[in-house]
Parts: sequence; C-alpha cells; structure tokens
Amino acid sequence: MTELRRISLPTQPGAAAPKVGFVSLGCPKALVDSEQILTQLRAEGYETAKSYDGADLVIVNTCGFIDAAVQESLDAIGEALAENGKVIVTGCLGAKKDAAGDDIIMKVHPKVLAVTGPHAVGEVMDSVHQHLPKPHEPFIDLVPPAGIKLTPKHYAYLKISEGCNHRCSFCIIPSMRGDLVSRPIADLMLEAENLFKAGVKELLVISQDTSAYGVDVKFRTGFWNGKPVKTHMTQLIGALGELAAQYGAWVRMHYVYPYPHVNDVIPMMAGGHVLPYLDVPLQHAHPDVLKRMKRPASGEKNLERIQQWRAMNPDLTIRSTFIAGFPGETEAEFEYLLDFLKEAQIDRLGCFAYSPVEGATANALPNPVPAEVREERRGRVMLLQEEISRKRLEAKVGKTIRVLIDETNKTGAIGRSAADAPEIDGVVHIKKSLVPGAKRLAVGEFADVIVTKADAHDLWASVAQ
Repeated sequence: MTELRRISLPTQPGAAAPKVGFVSLGCPKALVDSEQILTQLRAEGYETAKSYDGADLVIVNTCGFIDAAVQESLDAIGEALAENGKVIVTGCLGAKKDAAGDDIIMKVHPKVLAVTGPHAVGEVMDSVHQHLPKPHEPFIDLVPPAGIKLTPKHYAYLKISEGCNHRCSFCIIPSMRGDLVSRPIADLMLEAENLFKAGVKELLVISQDTSAYGVDVKFRTGFWNGKPVKTHMTQLIGALGELAAQYGAWVRMHYVYPYPHVNDVIPMMAGGHVLPYLDVPLQHAHPDVLKRMKRPASGEKNLERIQQWRAMNPDLTIRSTFIAGFPGETEAEFEYLLDFLKEAQIDRLGCFAYSPVEGATANALPNPVPAEVREERRGRVMLLQEEISRKRLEAKVGKTIRVLIDETNKTGAIGRSAADAPEIDGVVHIKKSLVPGAKRLAVGEFADVIVTKADAHDLWASVAQ
C-alpha cells in the first residue's frame, strides 16, 4: 500500500473536523507543493488522516517526468480510488497529455474528482471545498508560521522559484511547470526565518535552476529588514547565510547551473553556514551531446569551473547527475564522458540510462542507442564513480568533521556531514561514546566526530572528545 506520507497533525478540540489523506510523490519541488497544500488545509481547519479508510477524501500529488514515475503515480491514484473512492489529483502528471491530446489521468482513472497541474494550491483547495466543505470553527483556523512540513523537524526545503527557461531536449518540465517565475526575496527571507525559528538546522535551497533566480524580474531590488537586497542568487544566498549564522544552521544549494556568477558564492562557504556543497546537474561532458541535449553550458568550461571552484575552496563537495546512452551517443562520446569524470573527480554522482519521455524533443533525434547499451554504459559510469567516491571518502579518515544528527539508535547515531544531502547522498555512522558523562547525541543537533572508516558511499566515525 502506498504510504500516506508522514503526515500526522495535532487534533484540535471541538467538533470533528473533516479529514484529508495525502500521498506525496516526486522530487523535493513537488514535496514543497505538498507542504503548501497541507499548510492551507491546516489553516482552514482540515485534519489529515493516517489511513485511507480514515479519510473523507484523498489528495495525490503526482510526478510525471519519466515513464517509471508516471506509472508509480497512476498506480498510487488507482490504489487511493480502490481504498477510498474520493480522490483529487494534482502535480506534474496532471499537466501531461497523451499523443492524442487527452488528459492521461482522466483516461486511465475517469473516477477521480478533479485534476490540476503543479503548484496549484488555489485550484486544489477549490476542489476540496467542492467535495469536502471547510469546517466553520474559528478556533482551528491556526497554522504555525513555518507552515506544515513533510520533512523531519531539523531540515526543510526552500523553493525559490517555479518553472524553467531552458528547453533541454530530454526534459518536459517547462511544459508542465512553465517558464521561470522567481519568488519575491522578502517572502523567501521571511519563510527562512520562520523555519529557523521553528528549529530547522538545515535549509535546502531548491528550484529548477537556482542560478537563474531573478532573471525573470531583471534582478529587481527587494527589501529585507529595511535593507535593499537584489533578486539574485548571490545576494539571496548571502542573506540566507547571514540568517543561518544567527541560528547556528546550514544552507545547502541544489540544482545550481554552472554560470560564471556561481564563483561569487564560493567565498561565502568559508563561514561554515553556507555549505561547501554544489548540486550541479551537468548531464554530459561531450560538446556534441550537450548540443543535442540543448544544455546551456559546454563540457570544457564545466571542467574549468570545477577546477576553479576547488581552487577557491578545497573542501567543496560537488554532486551531479549524468545521462548515459542519449540518442546519437557514440562510443567515442561516451569514452569522452568517462575521461571527464576521471579528471573532474565528482564527489557524489547519479547516472541514468536515457529513458524516452513522451513529449520530449529528444525522442525525434536520429540514431537511438539500444536499451542494453544504455544500461551497460550506465553501469560503467557507476563502476568508475564507485572507485572515485571510495578514494575521496577514504581521504577523510582521521579528520574531524561536523555532522547533523538524523537519527539515534542503540549503537550510536546516523548523521550527515556538509558533503551529504538528505536521502540522495551518503551518511555518517557514529559510534556511541563510552566515556562516562559524555554528551548524548540528539536528533537535530550538531556534533563533531572523527572519521575512522570509509567505503564508496558512507563514513564511520566516533564522537570527538
């Protein structure tokens, strides 16, 4: 059964409030959409149900990027219909049509109550009001300033924009989420401050293209605490870093395209609050493949930038994703990618075998790579990356690093260092201190640990005394 994702809100006194079940699928950007809908539901007095049979209706937030995600979303909708019967669907799959121009969801599941696209809080709430009228109880129209979050209390995502101006040939995100729309910088700073006040110790900045923040509004000037701040990536990260320092927290950047102004962010990492971590979705290295992908940067410049960033901050961790077997990719172009990876020494890497996505222009490119070759190339990338990752992590043995504790157990705790984003990177396994009177590790707190062992993905450590 699909999990109704980690949602349990406090029950309020008075008459029983209508209950909504919620299934949240997809990427962190979709997760933020879910949080916004849940926040509005809670503000209007609705409660959330832990199971299908305890819900008056169910909302399913879908993903529609690749075929596997589409199928997972359709299966989740089908399960919710079978278990509950009253289902509202939102998210990226809601904006997707089939080759005939028909709504995919309604074609497969005609009994759903309503379908909306992504970042459509108002439309979702209109549908909820229609099928489950809001309660009339003024004492429950309350919501915490930080909103309702689906992440653990000690970290949260901050989505700084919607949509994307790029037209990468393998991607259909702009057709589902539209062009870039940057959020006002004052709104972002207020949301960040409320999250830090609520106990968040790690703020993960996300968007489709974090480096392009503010392009759509020509980097107009906003105001925060009476001071002018431009709607620009570097000024936003600088302001978030200063705010994080006040609360002893971290700021981590995701989906950073390698534009020249990223260089201006690297010096901000010296203070320990803007983490020396960049999630840079490079996708390939060969210029011809990048051209067919319609990517906004060339492979040669990417390698130069990586080397420049590391010269500026040797502790920098770089995460990236790559596609193997893109249409037309020759063996020579693939070998070029492997040579790039050997030289770039990416710390954290994910590789996907190219998967045709309905509606993507890459599907029309000539010389598609056979499925078995795509998978074989993906395997070669990951085998190489395992060797690179192991060596880079083994270099940390004997060093003292700061970790944020995610969970505790009988033997100690599991935490993450500045090099580890939640759910996608490795972790640090921490051995419990046997020293009498030693401070106990607690979830959501920082600890300094000494690295004792490493493998290709994770670290092992003991508490520094």
